[in-house]
Amino acid sequence: MIRVRHAATARLICVLIAITAVGVPAPSSAATRSTTGRKTVSSSTATKPAVRKTTTASKTTKSTAARSRQLRASRLRATRQAAALRDALEPRFKFDETGNVVPDVRAEAAIIYDPENGKVLWESNSTSRRSIASITKVMTAVVFLENSPDLTREVVVERPDVRAASTTYLRAGNNVTTGDLLHLLLIGSDNASARVLARVSPYGSQGFIDRMNAKAQELGLTSTSYADPSGLLADNESSAYDQARLITYVSGDDRIASIMRTPYYTVNAGRRQITIHSTNQLVMKGDVDVQAGKTGFISRAGYCLATLLRLPQGGPQVAVVVLGAKSNPGRFWETRHLFNWISTKTQDWFGQVSDSSPQTTSQVPAIVPAAAN
Repeated sequence: MIRVRHAATARLICVLIAITAVGVPAPSSAATRSTTGRKTVSSSTATKPAVRKTTTASKTTKSTAARSRQLRASRLRATRQAAALRDALEPRFKFDETGNVVPDVRAEAAIIYDPENGKVLWESNSTSRRSIASITKVMTAVVFLENSPDLTREVVVERPDVRAASTTYLRAGNNVTTGDLLHLLLIGSDNASARVLARVSPYGSQGFIDRMNAKAQELGLTSTSYADPSGLLADNESSAYDQARLITYVSGDDRIASIMRTPYYTVNAGRRQITIHSTNQLVMKGDVDVQAGKTGFISRAGYCLATLLRLPQGGPQVAVVVLGAKSNPGRFWETRHLFNWISTKTQDWFGQVSDSSPQTTSQVPAIVPAAAN
């Protein structure tokens, strides 16, 4: 018995000696996979912040690049606008076929027209048919007012009136008087107001356009046709000559002309108050005596302006129309240059027009001004 215990003790000692000599056995393959998996997970987790940092940096870079592009585009626009203004400020002249010094406009078409006798005092492509943009609204006002409507009548602006209206101060659901709509139309060149006026007129929307075209024919505006009451469509077309006659015509209706001379106006649209200013810089600056006028712009038309102006010191009136100018300031400066030029010709052009002056052969009578109500 004692020998057996000694033998067991001896074997245990041998095992301990062997373990000490060889070392602890390696972990199993399963344990290895588990540990490796944990290390991989840990490694993956450890690298996530680095991935997020890279993504954030990328977004920041893109945002900075976008801002940089916007800044470059803004600077380019400002440079072009400054160049256009410098160009517009300088009047240009040329010799006509008779050797007279006459204006050399940058616009596609222009005219100086004497409303007293219907004579063309100077012109450039004045009978060419062109898109006229929001000058269309002059006829919109004429047709709306021809039935002497109640200008205190309140109407509701509907969603189709403001949809894709481009320039408008109105919102669907606004309650506005037709008189305020007329001011929005002629001062702020509001497109939705043109649609509302046409819709609530006795003609309805499509009938109103038909009436605009019929009125143009009645007034002898043979180069003029209308496709919508606002001027957003490029198919609203006329000539500088026709528009000179039309602006002369509406100057006799104080319901239209007085609005066209108004620099600022406030409209109550339900709970909203809308303050607008004239799109006509000649009215806003007040350096020229404007009797009537309307601006217009879409891409196809270029920058347009039809005006009736009184010459200095209580002189006669002249209609000056510029169509297809190259820039917004360009149309106003072209008009000023033409106005200033004709102002120096008062003795030659008015009373008895000089036979040697260009384009004096037009004898078509002026349209009789509409009676003011």
